[in-house]
Amino acid sequence: MTRATFPDYSDRCGWNALLPPRTAKPSARGEISAKYAVVGAGFTGLAAARRLAELDPTADIVVLEALDVGEGSSGRNSGFLSPADIAGSIDAGAVEKNIARNRYVTEGFDWLLDQVTRYGIDCDLHQAGRIKAAATPAGEGAVHDLLKIVRALDLPHVLLDAAALKERIGTDYYRLGIFTEVGHLVQPAALIRGLADALPPKVHLYEHSPVVTMRKAGKWLIETRDARVTADTVIMATNSSVKHFGYLRDRLVTIYTYAAITEAMSPTDVAHLGSMPSWGVLPAHRLGTTLRRVGGDRFMVRSIYSYERGISSGIAQAELLSRFRRRYPDLSHVGLEHVWGGTTALTMNGAPFWGKVDDNLFASAGCNGSGIVKGTILGKRLAEHIMGQDVASGVLSAYGTANWIAPEPFRTIGFNVVSAVERRKAGLES
Repeated sequence: MTRATFPDYSDRCGWNALLPPRTAKPSARGEISAKYAVVGAGFTGLAAARRLAELDPTADIVVLEALDVGEGSSGRNSGFLSPADIAGSIDAGAVEKNIARNRYVTEGFDWLLDQVTRYGIDCDLHQAGRIKAAATPAGEGAVHDLLKIVRALDLPHVLLDAAALKERIGTDYYRLGIFTEVGHLVQPAALIRGLADALPPKVHLYEHSPVVTMRKAGKWLIETRDARVTADTVIMATNSSVKHFGYLRDRLVTIYTYAAITEAMSPTDVAHLGSMPSWGVLPAHRLGTTLRRVGGDRFMVRSIYSYERGISSGIAQAELLSRFRRRYPDLSHVGLEHVWGGTTALTMNGAPFWGKVDDNLFASAGCNGSGIVKGTILGKRLAEHIMGQDVASGVLSAYGTANWIAPEPFRTIGFNVVSAVERRKAGLES
C-alpha cells in the first residue's frame, strides 16, 4: 500500500487569481469503477486522458485532481511555450537530436493549439517571440552559445545590444540578448482550466480528490478521502509527487520556485516596460530570473529556488521585489499583488522518466521546468503506448530517460554544494 501526499500550497496561484471565478467539478465520492484512472489534472494528465478517450471511445476514464484545476503546478508556471525547442549544442549529433525532438514539440504544440481553437479557450495564447538576456560577462557567453545553435537550426533571430534591449523591454540592466521569433506566451491557469472544461464526455474529472492510498488488488484500488476508485490501468501524472507514491525516488528531486505579478500599473509606469506590447525574458543562467510583461499593464518576475520544501511567502516576496526593483528602479513604488510558489521535478541528466513503473501502472515525470508542451506530448504518447502503439523507442530516443540520483544524505549535500556554486556563478543574472 502506498500513502501519498501532494504539495500544500499556502498561497493562491496569481494567474488563477486574475481570472473570473470557476465552479470546480465535484469531488470523488463512493465506489467508482473505470478502465483507466489518471492521477493529476495538469497538462500531462489531461493530454493522456483526452488521447485515451480518442483511442478507446467507449471506456470510462477517471481523472483525480487534488486541488482546483488551475491551482496546481500547471497553473503556476510562467506561461512560456513554443512549437520548437532551442537547446543543445552545434555538434552535428546534438543538432540532429534537437531536430528529432522538435518533431514531438511541434506535434504537441499543434495539438494544444487545435484544442484552444476548437473549444474557444480564452487563454491569451499568442506569439511574442522570446528574449534570452545576459547581465554578466559569463551570461554574454551563454547568449553567444545560443546564437550558434539558432544559426545551426536556421531560425530567425536578432542579436540585441544593451541599447536595443532597453528600447524593447525598458531596462538597462542587461548587456546583451538574443530575440528569436520562435516563442509563445499564454495565461497558464486559463489554459489548463479551459482544457479541463473541454474534456470528452467519457472522461470524468473529480477535483478536490487527493489520493490517500493506492494498491494493487487484482485491479488498482485508489482511495481518496471520500471514494474508492477501481481501475484496470493507472497513469501517474503528478510530476515530482510520484515519489510520494513510492516510485522514482531515485530519479527525481522536487524544486520549489517562486513568482509574482505586480499590481496593475498606470500608463506612465507601463511606459517603463519598453516598446514591445508583449514579451518574455529568459535568463542566461539557469538560476537566473525570468521576466514577463503581462496583459499590458502588469509585470511578472520569477526566481528563487528551494529544495524539497517551500520557503515562507514573506521571504519569497522580499526576494522577488528586490529582483524587480533592481531591473526597474523607476518602478520601485509598484507593489506585488500576487506572490506564489510552485513545484517542478528535476532529474540529474535533464531527461524525463516516461513509461511503465509497475504492472499496468505508468508515469511521466521530471519535466525539468519545461512543462506545457513537453507535458502535453508526453501525456499523449503515454496514452498511445498504453494502447499498444509502437511509440516508446521514438520518445526515449528524442528525450532520453532520467538516470539514477544518489540517495540521502548525499543528495541533499550535493544539491546544497552545487546550488551554492551556481548561485555564485549566476551573480547579477539572479
